[in-house]
Amino acid sequence: MTKPAFFLAWSLAFHITCCGLVAADEVARGIVFVDRNENGVLDADEQRLSGIRVSNGRQIVLTTAGGAYEIPLAVDQTVFVIKPRGFRTLLSEDGLPRFYYTHKPEGSPQLRFAGVEPTGPLPSMINFPLVPQNETDQFRAILFGDPQPRNLQEVRFIAADIIPELVGTDASFGVTLGDIAFDDLSTFKPLNQTIGVLGIPWYNVLGNHDINFDVPDRKYSAETFQSIYGPTYYSYDYGNVHFVVMDNINYFIDPSTAKGKYDATFGERQLEFLKNDLALVPQDSLVVLMMHIPLVGAVDRQEVYRLIEERPFCVSISGHTHFHEHRLIDASDGWRGKAPHHHIINVTVSGSWWGGNRDERGIPHAMMSDGAPNGYSIMEFNHHNYQLDFYPAGRPQNYQMDIVLPENIVVNQLQELPLIANVFNATPLDRVEARIGPEGSWVAMENYTGIAPLLVELRKRELKPDGKPMLGEPHTTNHLWRLSLESLGPQLSAGHHLLQVRWTDQQGRTTISNKVLMISE
Repeated sequence: MTKPAFFLAWSLAFHITCCGLVAADEVARGIVFVDRNENGVLDADEQRLSGIRVSNGRQIVLTTAGGAYEIPLAVDQTVFVIKPRGFRTLLSEDGLPRFYYTHKPEGSPQLRFAGVEPTGPLPSMINFPLVPQNETDQFRAILFGDPQPRNLQEVRFIAADIIPELVGTDASFGVTLGDIAFDDLSTFKPLNQTIGVLGIPWYNVLGNHDINFDVPDRKYSAETFQSIYGPTYYSYDYGNVHFVVMDNINYFIDPSTAKGKYDATFGERQLEFLKNDLALVPQDSLVVLMMHIPLVGAVDRQEVYRLIEERPFCVSISGHTHFHEHRLIDASDGWRGKAPHHHIINVTVSGSWWGGNRDERGIPHAMMSDGAPNGYSIMEFNHHNYQLDFYPAGRPQNYQMDIVLPENIVVNQLQELPLIANVFNATPLDRVEARIGPEGSWVAMENYTGIAPLLVELRKRELKPDGKPMLGEPHTTNHLWRLSLESLGPQLSAGHHLLQVRWTDQQGRTTISNKVLMISE
């Protein structure tokens, strides 16, 4: 049997077994309540909550005065509560939020990596416990892009390179922006346990390396993910911010090659959920969309634009590319909003897939394709304002740029030699300046898009046994600045000078990095 024929037969058999020849929605019912003793059970003295949003992934209903909800639910769908401000859901031992019920009477099909166990008939009541917690308008969240361990050794890299410096964090929760794994979904659980030592709630986005590849299409591609993390898209509130976890991993079999492929598509059902979800979010709330593949690469991004471009406060965040960048989406991409939309492509935990030479700890330095180090970000929120800070793994937090100078600098060649600054978290709208010595005048540097020069050098020096570079191909980046050394003034003579580069971001915050400039006759 050919591969496409096998998949067709498999899909048909699964549909008949799980769904019957005619799939009819059932009705999910339950109570949303205050679970003060955190036992997951609605006790007689516990308060029932009205006005709480519950969804089936398309529709959203509000609980009644008695905390009750009713919503249609088909086989292979999930019903979930949208966490309101001032509450949290119950958590697993590893800090994974438990806010959903997946309706799979027969369970997932047999796959290489196990999916959802059979859930049996739809329960008569699916209750959602919520635990009170204090939430202020000012809080912080940790953002991981692409941890992407291939094996347990790379889980250990994460445990040694990232997690220790986050122990004791004051962040309210964390999010992994997809590619939790690198095709081997058995790494989900050890990575959850590793991140779980931080003791904070941790949300997860589906990535293109987090799916089941032994399936015919998107419908069954997230079975293992769902068995551990729940629905692939949902939303929740924290403080005055509304977070939407989105799924733009559309897996399918290419009929021309009979091989699996994916593109970035949200799909009609998810877009209807987003529309219904945002209709219940006040205009003065900040909306944060979180996805794996950057929004600018999504097939149906225009439909998303139409839903968010009239909102005064909205930002989106992704991973996937293994470089860090701020994108301003404007009319050139069909955006119709009054101001450009800010999209953040987040730094990755795995950097360049754990490439490069190893340090004294045995961990690869993993420089990303934009020349920035691997790491994570922390986003601070205050009402509808936000700022994102870049945290390089295993380095001081003030390491925010590489200052690149020629190796040999001679006095009579200064006019030909450039100073380059790679400012990892800067946007092209930021200001970067340089000066000589603490008394020198600041001189503006020119922003440009190009290849990080330090990465080019490392690719020449760090080679595999077969002579190929350990690090992947460079990617052009927009966070580079340059300046002719001659522009820094006539005081540059032979000798040693203190060179300073100052970065001023859009919030007016400044970061200064220092380097010794050595000039010979």
